[in-house]
Amino acid sequence: MYSNSPVRGCPSQSPLNECPQLSGSQKLCAWTEPRAQPCLALSFRSWLALAVAALLGPKPSACGPPPGPRPNILLLMADDLGIGDVGCYGNSTLRTPNIDRLAADGVRLTQHLAAAPVCTPSRAAFLTGRYPLRSGMVSSQGLRVLQWTAVSGGLPPSEITFAKILKAKGYTTGLVGKWHLGLSCASPDDHCHHPLNHGFDHFYGMPFSMMADCERWGLSEKRAVLERRLDVCSQLVALATLTLTIGKLTRLILAASWTLVIWSTVVCLLLFATSCLVGALIEHADCFLMRNHSIAQQPMRSQKTMPLILREVSSFIKRNKQGPFLLFVSFLHVHTPLVTTENFRGRSAHGLYGDNTEEMDWMVGQILETLDTEGLTNSTLVYFTSDHGGSLEAQFGNNQYGGWNGVYKGGKGMGGWEGGIRVPGIFRWPGVLPAGRVIHEPTSLMDVFPTLVHLAGGQVPQDRVVDGRDLLALLQGTARHSDHEFLMHYCESFLHAARWHQRDRGAVWKVHFATPVFQPDGAGACYGQAVCPCSGDKVTHHIPPLLFDLSRDPSEAHALTPDTEPSFHVVVETVARAVEAHRRTLSPVPLQLDAADNTWKPWLQPCCGRFPFCWCDRDADSR
Repeated sequence: MYSNSPVRGCPSQSPLNECPQLSGSQKLCAWTEPRAQPCLALSFRSWLALAVAALLGPKPSACGPPPGPRPNILLLMADDLGIGDVGCYGNSTLRTPNIDRLAADGVRLTQHLAAAPVCTPSRAAFLTGRYPLRSGMVSSQGLRVLQWTAVSGGLPPSEITFAKILKAKGYTTGLVGKWHLGLSCASPDDHCHHPLNHGFDHFYGMPFSMMADCERWGLSEKRAVLERRLDVCSQLVALATLTLTIGKLTRLILAASWTLVIWSTVVCLLLFATSCLVGALIEHADCFLMRNHSIAQQPMRSQKTMPLILREVSSFIKRNKQGPFLLFVSFLHVHTPLVTTENFRGRSAHGLYGDNTEEMDWMVGQILETLDTEGLTNSTLVYFTSDHGGSLEAQFGNNQYGGWNGVYKGGKGMGGWEGGIRVPGIFRWPGVLPAGRVIHEPTSLMDVFPTLVHLAGGQVPQDRVVDGRDLLALLQGTARHSDHEFLMHYCESFLHAARWHQRDRGAVWKVHFATPVFQPDGAGACYGQAVCPCSGDKVTHHIPPLLFDLSRDPSEAHALTPDTEPSFHVVVETVARAVEAHRRTLSPVPLQLDAADNTWKPWLQPCCGRFPFCWCDRDADSR
């Protein structure tokens, strides 16, 4: 998967409160590279963090849930969809009539933000309402997402998801589609990170993620790199074997033995065979479907998966139409390899990516039609979003296989630039939310957590910091502004940017402490890599930081300076204080995506046979 090896490049790694000689903007840069923090017992500093957390935590809603029965909740999340790919967000060449109808009948958010620019941490934040750094769902070593199914890292069981709370409040909860938040900890069957251990009653889908390697595409997340490494190793061992053989025959290497020659030959053949088979091994190791705790299909037949997903969604809705239910539909679209059925191939004006996007929109329409048929439309809150921005680097040959992020700079993997984190955000609840309403306030995917908990009649946990804010009053129009004054934008564990919503001026300021170096020069992305790095010599640290006024310059095209913006120093100092306050609410936790927990462990590999002979299709058998 995506990996960039970091090299610490910030001029200083000192704590903010140990740099009195630095200005506010310099302190900000000093903090963008984290330092090791010991796991301390509860001390004065910890009590101070809890106190600050209480002050910065979510405010209780001024009003209770709407009168009447609690709604069913249907959450729709696309994978890698760019905000510019949707008609209601300005695209006039891709056809997304069902998503557009959802927006016309509901509320559309124009400044809706992911908490991370890649899958695993963004989804962790969505489910928990917390920055992924708080749960440890980040890395400091360039491992951007979970790399394999058989790793020990994942969403810690101690985290509280909205599914856990809604289940406790009487909701039937289900997840269909992609998970990518881990599976097991110590044994292949403990399933400590499994969706059913995080509040979902039912799961059908991929415990990992759709990826190009599932179809052995030209684009590759892991296969191509592993094949190159294995080829190099086999060539080196072959060279050593040849040298030993010649040395033995000529007696130039007295220590050489035929036993050593034979074993080195065996190792060389094993490496060569593994290189030839690594693509198939990845397909079996990561590209499979589960139903609850059992493997349903291994490897998955990608061309048949879309109908299975729709069938499962329809079945769940019909089984639980007496409600209330929570259903999270986590699409495998529109991530590479862009598996698209024949009915949609060649239909769009934007190649395979456009075909896949239009097929996903059709799937949205089918799901909404199921609600209509079952008489559930008016009693169901529907939400549509993407986990982060579209991938600009997803290119092969002359073809683009990633999304478009509209006017916004950057894309997937970029923690600071808007294109990596600004996503569609649409809510529909007929009779409760006003149709056609558009909101330009800063909101976050993390806000879904407290909003759903509120609607279910639950309570946001008080024993931890929750960064999301209840959106109901804003969505209904009884609140003018979002409760977010500041939002932090991380790339892995590194703070790349922060946003300040200055309500009295109607301004949204964005301060960038670090930005990736685009390649080649003058490009708008890191072409030639899977994603841009978060740290190291390919990242520029800005002293003073870059400043943009997003309310006037949403494309982040014109950085402000003290000469062009009279408020420059006031804004930067204000954000510096907010960053310091935010930092005091952080507690050290194990990083789940670092190498120790994010390396393939064969003893954790799920297999419906005897590994490596993992092959089954239990759904077909049951039919």
